[in-house]
Amino acid sequence: MTSSSDPHVVTRFAPSPTGSLHIGGARTALFNWLYAKGRGGKFLVRVEDTDRERSTDDAVKAIFDGLSWLELFADEEPVFQHARADRHREVVDQLLERGAAYRDFTSAEETGRLRDAAKAERRTFESPWRDREPTVDDLSLPHVVRFRRPLPGRVGVADAVQGEVSWGNDDLDDLVLLRSDGAPTYNLAVVVDDHDMGVTHVIRGDDHLNNAARQSLIYDALNWVRPTFAHIPLIHGPDGAKLSKRHGAQAVHEYAEMGYLPEAMRNYLARLGWAHGDDELFSDDQAREWFDLAGVGKAPARLDFDKLAHVNAHWIRLADDDRLSKVVLDIHLARGHALAEHDEVRLLRAMPFVKDRARTALELADQTGFVLRQRPLTIFEKALPLLVGESGERIARLRDRLRLFASWDVFALEAELKAFAEEEAVGFGKIGPAVRAALTGDGVSPDIAKTLAALGRDEALGRLDDALQQTR
Repeated sequence: MTSSSDPHVVTRFAPSPTGSLHIGGARTALFNWLYAKGRGGKFLVRVEDTDRERSTDDAVKAIFDGLSWLELFADEEPVFQHARADRHREVVDQLLERGAAYRDFTSAEETGRLRDAAKAERRTFESPWRDREPTVDDLSLPHVVRFRRPLPGRVGVADAVQGEVSWGNDDLDDLVLLRSDGAPTYNLAVVVDDHDMGVTHVIRGDDHLNNAARQSLIYDALNWVRPTFAHIPLIHGPDGAKLSKRHGAQAVHEYAEMGYLPEAMRNYLARLGWAHGDDELFSDDQAREWFDLAGVGKAPARLDFDKLAHVNAHWIRLADDDRLSKVVLDIHLARGHALAEHDEVRLLRAMPFVKDRARTALELADQTGFVLRQRPLTIFEKALPLLVGESGERIARLRDRLRLFASWDVFALEAELKAFAEEEAVGFGKIGPAVRAALTGDGVSPDIAKTLAALGRDEALGRLDDALQQTR
């Protein structure tokens, strides 16, 4: 199904700042972004920080850093929910005036006792203040404000992913809207904020499905139009169990540190629980055009790290060499490498020759380590015998021949190496290991022509000279 333009579409990603942006939240943000962008609508971000004790500045930063790395940028300035508390209380006053809310003066201890009794009798907890009018003296006492759910009846939600879902109002208790300290609760704040922000589609994890019932009742009590709800299944680990630390990386920043590219993560996450035919690899433009809620499955998605690596390898191959070389340089620096004069040039020159073999940026760093080594290289001990005797003499002849070689183009080098092997009357397998040892020290590099091209003429010849000097 191809998306169509609808500028009235507004989605939002609403994380709680109690930790890092995890992979499930990242996918939720992506789905919201894709749905809005594919229809010419708006994607918004709201930080749900009404729980002031658990919300931290570090967590807020981690969430925005994760969104920035994924390049999922909001179309307006982020909204911080705690700053809207006065507006939330204003709406509670409206509900009180309409009789859709009431003040509950029951103490916390008594409420707990009544809840336990209701549970033992298998009935829904009811506050004794539901149908009781407070006196003037009562109003001076600490109390909460509860939503008065309509009885009897049912509340139904036409969920864009889960289908028709309904709950009996008898099974829902009267939700607290304002705590005794005047702080708004989650379900109230979400409804008010989504309404005021013009949110048309609430796309979130299916662990929020039961909240949709309570929130729908609040919408109805205020005569506000409900948004379209779409509750997407959670992400499970490769073993099918709920995602946890034992499954490895969970937070977005961990995937960045593991060498995955943001475009690869977007591609992989989009496909995690959503399908467009059999397409596995697609661009952001294609994802925006194709994404719809009808393609989201009802079953939990499973992380597959092999598939993620496959997707990442695809986007590494397509990535700009200059960008990749900067990413890889940062990895080398983080590993303790001291930047030398020609390192950036050599990394950039090497990138076309190694990126087809790497699944992550970390692997790219491993495969480009040879270009950053400083002369004279320390030759791997097992390789030293390859550089003496007849083999060493052959390497010397190759060095002398390459000194006279004008072109340092990889294709020309391949032809030259082939011609040299034919003149020596040996297969290149007799030559390659020794040349690689001389050029890299430990033998890890692309094929010889690419290694020579990556190093550049002067560096390559200098390394051959050094290796022959060490074995004399």
